[in-house]
Amino acid sequence: MSPPSSLLGVVAAGAVAPITLAVGIGLGTASGSENTQVPGTDPSCLGTTGAGMDAGQGKINEAQARNAQTIYQVATAAKLPARAAVIAIATAMQKPRLVNHTTTDHDSLGLFQQRPSQGWGTPAQVTDPAHAAKRFYARLVEVPRWQNIPLTRAAQAVQRSAYPDAYAR
Repeated sequence: MSPPSSLLGVVAAGAVAPITLAVGIGLGTASGSENTQVPGTDPSCLGTTGAGMDAGQGKINEAQARNAQTIYQVATAAKLPARAAVIAIATAMQKPRLVNHTTTDHDSLGLFQQRPSQGWGTPAQVTDPAHAAKRFYARLVEVPRWQNIPLTRAAQAVQRSAYPDAYAR
């Protein structure tokens, strides 16, 4: 499924790094020196070179790209606007960099560093990318004016991070 053009506009407007769009919406991934297309997607939208894709904090691997694609697909299945996927992918890129952490020094786990002790679900649930994305979106849509406030404020309203300014990256 091709992404809605509105997502292209949101990213182009600077909501998140362009690479987030390419990876997050499942357009494809770049691994090593060649692009890897995700089935059913349009590789012409990638806008990458053979050098791989840069998420602003280093190259991302195929597992990270799959995680971003899952986040996007959950938003699409829930019929949420593209902005929801942009906020979620940017949030998951902030600390865990789209890595699905199954162990940490605290109880923050998964793509969104959700804490079972804070009611996000069991450790198994918060480390399931689809479940974690569903829970993120469930809280996001409860945030007043989430579609219109800055991405950083929307992410912080959902996550309640001890480091709210980190979402500005």
